[in-house]
Amino acid sequence: MRELVVISGKGGTGKTSVTASFAVLADRPVIADCDVDAADLHLVLSPRVKERHEFWSGREAVIRQEDCNGCGICLSECRFDAVIKDGAAAGHEQFSIDPVSCEGCGVCARFCPQEAIDMRERLCGEWMISETRCGPMVHARLGVAAENSGKLVTTVRQEARRIAEEQNRSIVIVDGPPGIGCPVIASLTGATQVLVVTEPTVSGEHDLERVLSLTRHFKIPAAVCVNKWDLNPEMTQLIEGKARVAGASVAGRIRYDSAVTRAQMMERAIVETPAHCAEDFRRVWDELNA
Repeated sequence: MRELVVISGKGGTGKTSVTASFAVLADRPVIADCDVDAADLHLVLSPRVKERHEFWSGREAVIRQEDCNGCGICLSECRFDAVIKDGAAAGHEQFSIDPVSCEGCGVCARFCPQEAIDMRERLCGEWMISETRCGPMVHARLGVAAENSGKLVTTVRQEARRIAEEQNRSIVIVDGPPGIGCPVIASLTGATQVLVVTEPTVSGEHDLERVLSLTRHFKIPAAVCVNKWDLNPEMTQLIEGKARVAGASVAGRIRYDSAVTRAQMMERAIVETPAHCAEDFRRVWDELNA
């Protein structure tokens, strides 16, 4: 089974548009949206949710008010300002935990003389299995201020692989998150192939170098695609040269086309429209499958 992960060194390069077109062009794919912090592939593929599952991960502190004597040790020990003093109640100070600020370190529970603090499992979001016009799709939504996005990404990938194996589908197409952090590492570890989508800007060049160093570290074959290349042809040539020096192949270029925005508004991948740049998307896909 082949797993193609589309990533970018920075946000806004167009990787989700590329992923959506690949999902349309591929033969019986399974699609995974691993950009769980800001998922948007569903805006184009219009999935019909079949299953919803809660994602529990990490811990958060909760003070049992009936056992708390208001000593305030938790307030002095917390380094994340997560303990809130609520004021006098029943003759002593009353404290609670701000779940947004709590890092789940457990220090407050460790030093509480009354053992009045529980470290409870945290509900961090949800993941879903849906059906799209291109095939099954696994996607997720991380909760507000929730952590452990890397674990949620791993869950999404595992479910996508399971569906591909059960339904005998030969390719999983992953829309990965931007950057080089934990969610990106969780998205590409063990992948068959990576496509890095970049743009012809100084920041695009800089962040491409960082993400290619990551793919080299994990020894994953990487290809580079420059989106909106005609806005800065000189920078495009520079980026492609640096990509080759870094050991990546060049999968192609995609021209700037305002039709991409119109396609998104119609909830369509660009290759489902008569846009001029649709041929560019097809050429990049063909290059990756050559």
